[in-house]
Amino acid sequence: MKNLLLLLLALLLATGARAHGGEDHGDAAKPSAGPVATTFSVAALSESFELLLRFEPLKKGEDADMRLFVSDYATNAPIKGAKLTVTCPEAADLKFTVSEKSPGAYLVEGTFPANKKYSLAVNIVAGDKADLMLLSGIEVGKLLPVAAAPAPAAAPLIGSWKTVLLLFGAFALGIALTALVMRRRRPAAAVPTSTPAVYENHA
Repeated sequence: MKNLLLLLLALLLATGARAHGGEDHGDAAKPSAGPVATTFSVAALSESFELLLRFEPLKKGEDADMRLFVSDYATNAPIKGAKLTVTCPEAADLKFTVSEKSPGAYLVEGTFPANKKYSLAVNIVAGDKADLMLLSGIEVGKLLPVAAAPAPAAAPLIGSWKTVLLLFGAFALGIALTALVMRRRRPAAAVPTSTPAVYENHA
């Protein structure tokens, strides 16, 4: 009986060690917070053209390099060789230069004097089509949003449950072993001896 209890205790300890070995201690790579935007963008649509302006955070008094993508509204094909004139309704004295870098992609360069919202009026002439479009919501001095830190992962409950079960099993086996040892140390009770009955013959 004692050997059986010791064997069960050893099996419980081995199971607990294997469960602890399978726990996650944070060495695995953590998931990333996802892609973070590196540019701002504003867009405008008309019956003839589609405009998309992309730019990095703008600072007042510094050169602004903005990418303007011009495409056909119906086919979404890039418009190459277009003649573009860019002005600012909020500050008519601002000057912008436009140069084509690739089919449908144009570089717009200029300088904004203050940290506030601006808009750009774009006059487009491409073949037999022409239009005047407004790109609004260009905010100078605005910073890109910072990615939020990932929330810490909750500690797994399975490891704690196994630990409690292991401790409970060890405690129960300890009580059983103690009871077994105390039982063996207890002196054996005296075995009563029977005395044969004596029958007298009263003849």
